[in-house]
Amino acid sequence: MNAGIQNIVISLGAMQVARRIPFDDPEVLNYVRIGYVASQVIIMGAYFYVSYKVRQKNDQTVLKYVDAPNPMSSDSGGLVTTTVRDYDLSETSKLLRAAYFGVAMMAFFHLYMKYTQPLFIQALMGLKNLYDAKPVAIHILGKPAEGDLKRPFKTPSMFGAAAGPQTDAASVTEAEKKIGAKKED
Repeated sequence: MNAGIQNIVISLGAMQVARRIPFDDPEVLNYVRIGYVASQVIIMGAYFYVSYKVRQKNDQTVLKYVDAPNPMSSDSGGLVTTTVRDYDLSETSKLLRAAYFGVAMMAFFHLYMKYTQPLFIQALMGLKNLYDAKPVAIHILGKPAEGDLKRPFKTPSMFGAAAGPQTDAASVTEAEKKIGAKKED
């Protein structure tokens, strides 16, 4: 099942369960808060551990690809040359930023707006997203970097095939030629 559809199904199921939780009871609310904080500690700890494992492996294999074009721009994607280590660290950094943003949003919703149900839902969704994270699958779960886990990672689309960087030799050569033509001008 597509990850986007799984997220919707889990969110809807969690909302139904959250309706039955008596958030008016301060003891229950404290347990939900503890559960949310514990899930965020697990998530961030896992991402920091992935960063540690990537640095420890120090895979200097060169990775060349043409970045996916921005749909808001007429500019096609540019050539990216990096190492597996740097690519994995940048992907893990993106995951950490998303986790930080989620914590900031939950702090706003819960502390300022006094919403309680999202604590429960986001605790579950965060753990599901941790399990779906490709660097986690490679470096913690020990899955081989092939198929969907082949670098550079393709981003799944809700409406069809996965979109992402182009790694074929023709695309890379064409991007290198564009760079060479720009340098001559």
